[in-house]
Amino acid sequence: MSQSATLRDTEDSWPDLPWRDWAPTVSTLHMWIQIVGKVRMALAPPRNHWWHIPLYVTSRGLTTSPIPYGRRSFQVDFDFLDHRLDVSDTDGGSFTMPLVPRSVARFYREFMTGLAGLGIDVRISTKPVEVAEAIPFEADEEHDSYDPGHARLLWRGFLQADLVMKEFQVGFVGKASPVHLFWGSLDLAATRYSGRTAPLHPGGVPNCPTWVMEEAYSREESSIGWWPSSEPPGPVFYAYTYPEPEGFRAAAIRTAGASFDERFGELMLPWDVVREAPDPAAVALEFFQAAYETGADLAGWDRSMLEPVVRPDRPPTRPWSTLPLTGAPGAALDPDAPSHRRNIKRGGPTSQSRPTR
Repeated sequence: MSQSATLRDTEDSWPDLPWRDWAPTVSTLHMWIQIVGKVRMALAPPRNHWWHIPLYVTSRGLTTSPIPYGRRSFQVDFDFLDHRLDVSDTDGGSFTMPLVPRSVARFYREFMTGLAGLGIDVRISTKPVEVAEAIPFEADEEHDSYDPGHARLLWRGFLQADLVMKEFQVGFVGKASPVHLFWGSLDLAATRYSGRTAPLHPGGVPNCPTWVMEEAYSREESSIGWWPSSEPPGPVFYAYTYPEPEGFRAAAIRTAGASFDERFGELMLPWDVVREAPDPAAVALEFFQAAYETGADLAGWDRSMLEPVVRPDRPPTRPWSTLPLTGAPGAALDPDAPSHRRNIKRGGPTSQSRPTR
């Protein structure tokens, strides 16, 4: 492949996002997505850490995945290629709304009317969450923008972040979340867990009850994500450990361009720094790995039980989460495996003492 073709592929996959100009569209879409997400939250069976409420990235936009309703299920999809909202159920019913400039209030009315037309009767709280200015959906005539180009590029950012975050999660075999879009703050997130309980979260998130955050952060975690900020430095990849271990803020992260943001209490790496690198995905993965290792080591996580022995093949041809016996067929460890996994003796992993988060 020629150098120009490689550069073009990188520019297509990691586009220059118009974050200085897209705030009106992103703010409006944020409220539309909250409306759809709250419908899922009202009907889906609850799961720990609120895993039953997010949306997921698709090859055309975002989806709720199937939502149960009586004997049926239905699904809501944002299509940012043809710019429409598609709602379909398992009985063959459906309706479509074009994604065009319209107020949040109008979107709310038309969406809920469409659901009623399918015989879906659902009630949601119409107060937005995790935003400072929480205008009830039915009264929000302020947010009414939709630029198709900005919406498509927002989705492209989510899509690329989704791909690299899924790649990162291959390196963990403990409890871990899917890669999913939390619509409260409109960020794509993925989380790893130590297996230990965490202290109660102090709350303080705008227009979000403290008990909601207590459930979300009920276990020690290491999280990564991507947030489409409209403020400098623009969209960012982020990483944090909860509870934050002593020394985390001062720890040196080897990824160039990464820094600790005191406002949010998170490590951040701007999208623009990543996309301009010769291998953007490698830079994002290095950032995720460095942040995870720093937090996990400072917090005393037992990484020998939480990380794979080998990187799985594609498609997998052998186990990667179990411990091989010395001398057994296929027991050689991947040279890319963490160094603390390379000296495995018969009978299990070596025990190692570590500090704690």
